[in-house]
Amino acid sequence: MSYLEYPRRLKDTIENLSREDSYQAVCHRHYPDQPMPSSRILGEIVDLLREIIFPGYFGDSPTRPGSINYYLGVNVERLYDLLRQQIYAGLCFDCNHADRNDLLMRKDRAAQITLEFIEKLPVIRHLLATDVEAAYLGDPAAQSNAEVIFCYPAIRAITNYRIAHELLQLNVPLIPRIVSEMAHSETGIDIHPRARIGHHFTIDHGTGVVIGATSIIGNHVKIYQGVTLGAKSFPMDEEGNPIKGIDRHPIVEDNVIIYAQATILGRITVGANSIIGGNVWLTASVPENSKILQEKYRHSGFLGGDGI
Repeated sequence: MSYLEYPRRLKDTIENLSREDSYQAVCHRHYPDQPMPSSRILGEIVDLLREIIFPGYFGDSPTRPGSINYYLGVNVERLYDLLRQQIYAGLCFDCNHADRNDLLMRKDRAAQITLEFIEKLPVIRHLLATDVEAAYLGDPAAQSNAEVIFCYPAIRAITNYRIAHELLQLNVPLIPRIVSEMAHSETGIDIHPRARIGHHFTIDHGTGVVIGATSIIGNHVKIYQGVTLGAKSFPMDEEGNPIKGIDRHPIVEDNVIIYAQATILGRITVGANSIIGGNVWLTASVPENSKILQEKYRHSGFLGGDGI
């Protein structure tokens, strides 16, 4: 190939990429005064939140009783600045040709949401402390809470989930999903930030777990790798488009254990104190204190008509 062909071929490719019919479905238009969310900065925010929630485990600052107030104060101030900017970017993401007054309102709203989120950090820390306890007590191989906090992918994923869930509760767009997908990429655990999960929640091993958006999980629930809390199907509207916003994922009540590779689909209820065995395919509700095992499931009456 002649060296003189390179400029022409590059120019042709650039022209093809610049055609509106080529990029209009995947292009987001934004303006200089409307910042875009940054995955890099959100990663920094999540790392900073881990330092604040688990002081002494992450970061380099000492956490002696006499200095922890200063240490946390510095980190919380930095968190406020970084998170406020990202929430503002999220609030601006879908605004078109916003005027100056509208942008100022969004900046004020971002500041207020950031303060409200920071005020929830003690609650988030308390919930995560119960999750750490559940992981430690539920795994004979765990040597200490420190090992669980440092090493267990479930705690990393649940931390991101609890952060993202609180942001979503405060009506922050886009940012919660970015935060939850970071943990998905890192751990293979996919928890939608809209799911509702109680205290003392743990995921053993974790890889391949999927928890859908409208799932409700009670307290003291333990699930294993490969478990799916999903939807059976997507109801369509008159134009053939999926209907959004309906409850289509399972409810798992308190003190339930779900073993590896179990698939639980639809708006069904797994009653309290139940055990769902590995590889079970469940599409109908089961009462409290049930034990659903694969070899018995075919004839249990809970099949829901789909087969195994």
